[in-house]
Amino acid sequence: MAYFSGAVAFVVALLATVMLHEGGHLLTAKRFGMKATQYFVGFGPTLWSWRRGETEYGVKAIPLGGFVRIVGYTPLEDVPPEDRDRAFFRQPPGRRVIVIGAGVVVNFVFAFVLLMVMAMTVGVRDPGTATATADAISTCVPADLSGKCGPGRPPSPALAAGMRAGDRVVRFGGRPVADWTDLRDAIGDARPGQTVPVVVQRPGAGTLTLRPRLAAVAGAPFLGMSARVVGAGWDRRGPLGAAEFAADAVGGTVRAMGTALADLPNALPRLFSPERARTPGGQVGSVVGATQASGQIFSAHGSWREKIALYLSLVVSVNLFLGALNVVPLLPLDGGHLAVVAYERIRAAVNRARGRPDSGTVDLRRIMPLTYLAVIVLVGLGVLLIIADVVNPLAVPG
Repeated sequence: MAYFSGAVAFVVALLATVMLHEGGHLLTAKRFGMKATQYFVGFGPTLWSWRRGETEYGVKAIPLGGFVRIVGYTPLEDVPPEDRDRAFFRQPPGRRVIVIGAGVVVNFVFAFVLLMVMAMTVGVRDPGTATATADAISTCVPADLSGKCGPGRPPSPALAAGMRAGDRVVRFGGRPVADWTDLRDAIGDARPGQTVPVVVQRPGAGTLTLRPRLAAVAGAPFLGMSARVVGAGWDRRGPLGAAEFAADAVGGTVRAMGTALADLPNALPRLFSPERARTPGGQVGSVVGATQASGQIFSAHGSWREKIALYLSLVVSVNLFLGALNVVPLLPLDGGHLAVVAYERIRAAVNRARGRPDSGTVDLRRIMPLTYLAVIVLVGLGVLLIIADVVNPLAVPG
């Protein structure tokens, strides 16, 4: 039941995200006197609708997006004579840019506000400080970086040497250890197969010297202990702190998305393999994957704070992704329409400098093949990611 509730909550958030994006286009178009005839959530057959003024509002059967129909959005449309002066393509370039970009702006502003609200109410997760004290000892040497112990795996060096949870490492191979960073660096400087003296302080037993023989995982030395973390908790921020957190989170998320999308072509061959999630591109998912993630968040064991924070972070990511995707300068995305307006203005400036008349709007029929290609690529990639999320789903970390 919790999984289903999480999936439904994501669908609701997705529809709200689309409504906000299209609402940005609608409100700015109306503000400039353009004629918007339809504002719908979803596609396909109309479930119900109502008319207010000259605009029909409603919900369609397939909840996978939405749209706002502005009269004359491209010069290819047939515009009734009475609406010609209100057609989108006849408006000044500045107004067209504002209407086109309004959806993206709304998504980014909503994500920023949502992060601020989360920081001031739920709080910001403080991961705490990792110490050199063992919180748990691995029972085996895993075959790879996933850390999973399969059948027949040898015991970890820490376990074989007698290390226990609660042991605090004070020296590793003769090097003093003050915290987890010191210990991690010391392990990294050692060699797989090397026997290393490790001095630990054990509660109730004093100082002991253990001699683990380091193993190798993915070519790196492996000891087999996890660090105890202290000071973890939640920190509620004031308005200024929340704004700073939101700005950092938006910037970090956009950078991470850029890295993941740039790596996506390299990750495509591994979408259906166990190594999918090991690269940034492999972690790119579809609407289906995001719905699965929301279900996992709601059904996971954890506090209400953790679940709310993860869910809100997912909603933020969807808004930022939708906004960032629409900036890509390819039709039919918003960025493609912005690129057309920019090209028109540059061409007009060149013609003016040469004493020639303004050439007017771009003949979109010339770039329709590129538009069709972009649609095919986007739809094909979306279908591929949906299949991957069904066959080889990603798991929510932690």
